[in-house]
Amino acid sequence: MSGRILIGTRKGTFAVEKNGGSWRPKLIGHTGAGVNFVARDPGTGVLWAALGHGHWGAKLSRSTDDGATWNDAPQIGYPEGARHLLPPPPTDTGPGEGAPTIKPATLLKLWTLGFGPDAIYAGTIPGGLFVSRDGGESFELNRGLWDHESRGGNLFDGDGSGETMWYGTPAAEGEFSPGLHSIVVDPRDPKRILVAISTAGVFETTDGGETWRSRNKGLRMDYAPDPEAEWAGHDPHAIMLCHNQPDHVWQQNHCGVFYSYNGAETWRKVSDPDSGVHFGFPVAADPDDGRTAWLVPGLSDMQRVTVDGSLFVARTRDGGESWERLREGLPQENAYDVVYRHALDIDGELLAFGSTTGNVYVSEDRGESWHAAAHNLPPVYSVRFG
Repeated sequence: MSGRILIGTRKGTFAVEKNGGSWRPKLIGHTGAGVNFVARDPGTGVLWAALGHGHWGAKLSRSTDDGATWNDAPQIGYPEGARHLLPPPPTDTGPGEGAPTIKPATLLKLWTLGFGPDAIYAGTIPGGLFVSRDGGESFELNRGLWDHESRGGNLFDGDGSGETMWYGTPAAEGEFSPGLHSIVVDPRDPKRILVAISTAGVFETTDGGETWRSRNKGLRMDYAPDPEAEWAGHDPHAIMLCHNQPDHVWQQNHCGVFYSYNGAETWRKVSDPDSGVHFGFPVAADPDDGRTAWLVPGLSDMQRVTVDGSLFVARTRDGGESWERLREGLPQENAYDVVYRHALDIDGELLAFGSTTGNVYVSEDRGESWHAAAHNLPPVYSVRFG
């Protein structure tokens, strides 16, 4: 267990560490800047941060001295000629009307980072997967996913099919474009990677990104004319796999909680709305037991607050057949914390999450009890042990 928690917030990067028996936060970088995601590369120990400057835009930052100093990393940008099909934005009553338009790709947001034994990955809005195989000195757009038939095919060399099944997310200013927010690398085989896209669903490669296929069978879109369509409109909020049983995969989804025991080949809905376990953003999977997972539920998409004004963490130990609501040490009155998709993590016996109200909570007994590690931070975007 690392015992150190890296926190990305709207106004800087923080570290939360245990000191004298208590957890204490400290600002360690990017003062005043938005930090969408911060994590340690487990292979090299380098800290990476995906920034969203209000003035300078999306930038990568890295630290080779454990956060004492940070420097701009070589930056990510779409190559010349990169274009995508932009669907019309949705209306209050349903999908937007009209044909999609072809738009040059502009980096709107660096949303997440992922690490393999020989690669660093970055997910962006508008729906790009970038990969570095030289320690972050350069990044290249993965063309296999970018040119996928589901989003109109190759638009570098022509106008493609004119149709896209990738819809948008309001998670970045400027345009309603798809966003790639989850990247998980199979620890058995680094050529197998799962990504999740809002709004297109889950995709898998088994050849290191040369080819991709959808992994949405069993997911449902309650708001769509065809709830079980292959990809159009699926909105996973986060996906995580079990490190030592990586065929077990979990996701929080716009339409519920879903679990797969066969490597995302099929999914099963395991929500329990009667106990408040249905809508939410983050999920943490036990590293050893694929049937065990934790999440922090919210009330609903239209009411993004806690269930009944009390904060709890939900845990299942039987693949979603049943759920426990873990409350000890968490506020149970007038608590309206919302926990974003990257703001929950696990490391051995330790669990931690942070909320949009600037609270960070830590459990040292797998969620049985919790204590506050920080209050009054800026809104928390990401929580990762490291």
